[in-house]
Amino acid sequence: MEPKTLYEIILELFQARKPAALKAELSEHEPADIAAALLDLWDDGEIREDTLPIIFRTMPKALAAEVFAEMDTDLNEALIRSFSDKELKAVMSELFIDDAVDIIEEMPANVVKRMLQSVDSDTRAIINKILDYPDDSAGSIMTTEYVALRPTMTVSDAFARIRKTGVDKETIYTCYVIDRDRHLIGLVTAKELLLADSEAIVGDIMEDNVISAHTLDDREEVANMLSHYDFLALPIVDKEDRLVGIVTVDDAIDVLQEEVTEDIELMSAITPSDRSYTRTGVWEIFLNRIPWLLILMVSATFTGIIISSYETALAAQVALTAFIPMLMSTAGNSGSQASVTVLRSISLGELEFSDLFKVIFKEFRVSLLCAVALAVGSFIKIWLVDYLLMGNKDITLPVIAVICLTLAVTVILSKLIGCVLPMLAKKIGLDPAVMASPFITTIVDTLTLFIYFQFATAILAI
Repeated sequence: MEPKTLYEIILELFQARKPAALKAELSEHEPADIAAALLDLWDDGEIREDTLPIIFRTMPKALAAEVFAEMDTDLNEALIRSFSDKELKAVMSELFIDDAVDIIEEMPANVVKRMLQSVDSDTRAIINKILDYPDDSAGSIMTTEYVALRPTMTVSDAFARIRKTGVDKETIYTCYVIDRDRHLIGLVTAKELLLADSEAIVGDIMEDNVISAHTLDDREEVANMLSHYDFLALPIVDKEDRLVGIVTVDDAIDVLQEEVTEDIELMSAITPSDRSYTRTGVWEIFLNRIPWLLILMVSATFTGIIISSYETALAAQVALTAFIPMLMSTAGNSGSQASVTVLRSISLGELEFSDLFKVIFKEFRVSLLCAVALAVGSFIKIWLVDYLLMGNKDITLPVIAVICLTLAVTVILSKLIGCVLPMLAKKIGLDPAVMASPFITTIVDTLTLFIYFQFATAILAI
């Protein structure tokens, strides 16, 4: 017999009205797992706005705050509406600043007002300051809860400070050393402090070559820095190099996940959404997709115009029509391969616009190899299958030449277009993912037909 899921356990104990047993059971599970189970129960209608608070109140105070930070926006809003002012204040006091900011950003104005009123004036000022940073900046995802030490402290003094303030900090492993004006001058880890003599001076053992980011730096770049250097946290400084916060690795993972999801949606011609697929309604999904489909539909009319312009040529050489889908799909796939590769490198910070000619040269060499291989493969297939096996007498060597030459040229051009457009988009401030598959395919389709009929006109004299 399979063990019961957390979903089933919560439902069973709640329906049996056993709050003590439910409290004990929930205390054994991770906050993220509890939040996920509650969301599933909410979606299935097993718990409602009037019953959700009952389950929430069975949890220990610290666990309840952690679960609250992991919850879906809809559940957060439902709970806040049901909370008394005292309960809301208790939950808000347990939240880390960055978690509180994340929740507040998703709430309607009336709920935000109540949440801000539940915290003290100092915390409210910090939250408002973080909310003022642009959404895509490092400042918007940082937390101000870090351990700050002075260079003149002894190791013993440093541990005393960590014990005194560490309980409210998001991480205590990495401690930041600042001067009297809060300028960041170094960092020291808990490991280094533990291994040092208790009377050693922090300024003597600290690492003074500190890698940091600025508050207005792009948050995706900051997340990539954490990944690149394998940091647990990255210090964030203002224009005067004063330490104002840190970005922790858990926030970096969230950012990278959001950015990847956004890129995938843009590459698929979908307006990015902040909500998961299961939490998004049919109407919202429709609105996210239809504008792009309309744009691509209209842009695809160019291919129809080209085909109509060469209607007489197609009538004279009917065999040419059968190979249009193959040429267009191969060219489109070639462009998509290049664009996806370049997009990935851009997102990882491996490519800058200054690398454009290096990328073009590399893709040109790759495209030449691909063009030759595809042209040879196409020639063999058409000659053996279409001409000999199927006995299509309209297939002549000049016709095969038109097809193979078109294939070779469009593959080269498609790969060059696929690598250049994302880099140009990045240069002018657009999301490079916008220039991915759908748009590149549309451009390449038009180009393929134009080249195809130009070769046909020149070689077949039609």
